[in-house]
Amino acid sequence: MAQHQLMFFQTDWGNELPMDEFLAKVKSDGYDGIEVWMPGSDEARATLKEGLEKYQLKVIFLHGTNRGLPFEEALQSYEAGLKEILSWKPVKVNNHTGNDFWTSEQNLAFIKVADAYSKESGIPIIHETHRGRFSYTLPAAVAMLERFPDLKYTLDISHWMVVHERLISKNDPNLQKIMPAVHHIHARVGFAEGPQINNPAAPEWENAVKVHLDIWEEIIRNSNGEIFTITTEFGPPPYLPTIPFTNKPIADQWEANVYIMKAIQARFAHD
Repeated sequence: MAQHQLMFFQTDWGNELPMDEFLAKVKSDGYDGIEVWMPGSDEARATLKEGLEKYQLKVIFLHGTNRGLPFEEALQSYEAGLKEILSWKPVKVNNHTGNDFWTSEQNLAFIKVADAYSKESGIPIIHETHRGRFSYTLPAAVAMLERFPDLKYTLDISHWMVVHERLISKNDPNLQKIMPAVHHIHARVGFAEGPQINNPAAPEWENAVKVHLDIWEEIIRNSNGEIFTITTEFGPPPYLPTIPFTNKPIADQWEANVYIMKAIQARFAHD
């Protein structure tokens, strides 16, 4: 098995800090970059670009299908947004692709557009396994991979744990079909009744954390590239459970993400 350099990205999901302060914290905690949606304003984009340069951080952009638009308009909007994102030359583009209410042909149209732009730009454009999208179930993700063998996935298996209402093991036959197509990981731990455990350090979640780590390790160790990218993606409330009536989180989102980064690093510490 090849040795791999792990490159970690922090999510900005739920971040309420000013961008400079957020990026300084990302850097100080040992991340290589951030994963973020393209900011909506020119000012915010300029601030992001300046901060990435200042702290020498890399960026993976999130992009996706607007499910609020009719199919044709959504496809046009998707393509226009993709062009702008690629001009930034990100490490990768991670997509929330398609719609679980659309046909496989309609969803495939987005994958084909992404594939064409990826080949033209040389930048990996990958598709996240996600509820509400074409890949909302493991069998649906397998079926699309069979239709389009060049498909590249971001594996966020926490979604499938709750969709299928069980902890899917690394030996699952369908998951084994997906693993070689995984080029990026969203490291969040789900369970049979939800997409996010409250605190990965808590002993009651030891088995769930191990199941996820086993899957991620197998994917990374068997991947072809020298560098493997991982975004720690424990989210804020309401993904993170809260105390009733106060809406106060019962755990710390940032600590959970740093914890899971260190847990993955520990799997490769003696390589």
